[in-house]
Amino acid sequence: MMRRCLLLVVALMLHAAAWAHKPSDSYLTLRGAAGAEDISVRWDIALRDLDYVLELDRDGNGALTWGEVRQRADDITRYATTHLELAAGGKTCNWASGTPMMLDKHSDGTYAVLALTAKCEGLAQGLKAKYSLLFDVDPSHRGLVQWAAPGSTTSQALVFGTESAEQSLALQPQGAWQTLRQYVTEGIWHIWIGFDHILFLVSLLLPAVLVRRAQMWEPGPSLRGALVEVLKVVTAFTLAHSITLSLAALGVVSLPSRIVESIIAFSVIVAALNNLRGTIERRRWVMAFVFGLIHGFGFASVLADLGLPQDALVLALVGFNVGVELGQMAIVVAFVPIAFALRRTAFYRRGVLVAGSILIALIATWWFIQRAFDIQGGPF
Repeated sequence: MMRRCLLLVVALMLHAAAWAHKPSDSYLTLRGAAGAEDISVRWDIALRDLDYVLELDRDGNGALTWGEVRQRADDITRYATTHLELAAGGKTCNWASGTPMMLDKHSDGTYAVLALTAKCEGLAQGLKAKYSLLFDVDPSHRGLVQWAAPGSTTSQALVFGTESAEQSLALQPQGAWQTLRQYVTEGIWHIWIGFDHILFLVSLLLPAVLVRRAQMWEPGPSLRGALVEVLKVVTAFTLAHSITLSLAALGVVSLPSRIVESIIAFSVIVAALNNLRGTIERRRWVMAFVFGLIHGFGFASVLADLGLPQDALVLALVGFNVGVELGQMAIVVAFVPIAFALRRTAFYRRGVLVAGSILIALIATWWFIQRAFDIQGGPF
């Protein structure tokens, strides 16, 4: 039984290692022109995703070149436009190419940038979008859309996923409730797919049901004591990342993404290794607060990718932060009862705490190397 559980832990950790960078997203900016029915579209799609579905790396050397990408520009455009359908007044819009394809750097790699125009009739009767890019190979992929209606000075942020592949694009600004709900959902989703944030939090929570005596971990005497320790850690982490998330989202403070992501990986290493030595036993909340400040910048970068509606900036910020906390609490509620029930077993103290912490530290070390030295498998 213990061997099976350990194998499960290893499998989960290795799966998490595949997500050293953030999950697959593409970025769409759709803008209508006042008095016209054309919609200009800028679409940023990761080259790593395009290479996976279109095999852009013709020589198979693992290094995409601009020449290889440029030769497949028509194929890339065709693939993209067959996976995004715009319809106005019940009629499908027609695609027209704009300027030649370009490349742009994002925090997680190089993206192909498509400039397109959608020719729509009856735009005043309403506009709908159906998005399906990469869903057949990566159900977690999302399309992050900024939509500016004709004559509007603000934009609406939308997220397309497998469960929200078809949506209406409002010709009028969305209401406060829709904005709040959308960003709460995104906050929950992000913490659940943010494996580095999850592993940092789990590393801090693993010893919460134990006590350190004579340089050994022993079962904690009561659930109340464990809950107090969990409350300290979660509160400190929440307070810290809420501060920097807000400051970064409002443009008050900014740090380079590469530095932020590298320190986040480093924080996971420190938290995991601390479980082996017990150096910081009763003040793990201090570690949660200090590194939580950096994790807040990581959350802010995701929020920036989603796009913040300037007319509802505070509401979107509050909604995203609430979503992060709800997602975080769901993890805590699921983890603590199981950990407390298993705290007296050798499986938990050796298999989960010790072996699990070693695995987490190894995974986070690889993340740190990738992020600090910008290792992505090729020039793009």
